[in-house]
Amino acid sequence: MSTGVVVLIAVIALIAGAVGGFFLARKAMTDHLKKNPPVNEDMLRMMMASMGQKPSEKKIRQMMQQMKNQGDK
Repeated sequence: MSTGVVVLIAVIALIAGAVGGFFLARKAMTDHLKKNPPVNEDMLRMMMASMGQKPSEKKIRQMMQQMKNQGDK
């Protein structure tokens, strides 16, 4: 086999591996975030309580909506 063919196969394999790895990692990350969301309403309540605030349900919902909107962008 000529050297050019070997180099071509190596480059193609490298590109295919990088593309496959990217999509596999992205899928794994989205599955992980669906199972373990970063912040939920209970965590917000605990954080605000630790800062000395007593949030209303309306305030909690507003903050959750703002974080959801921020994540969608």
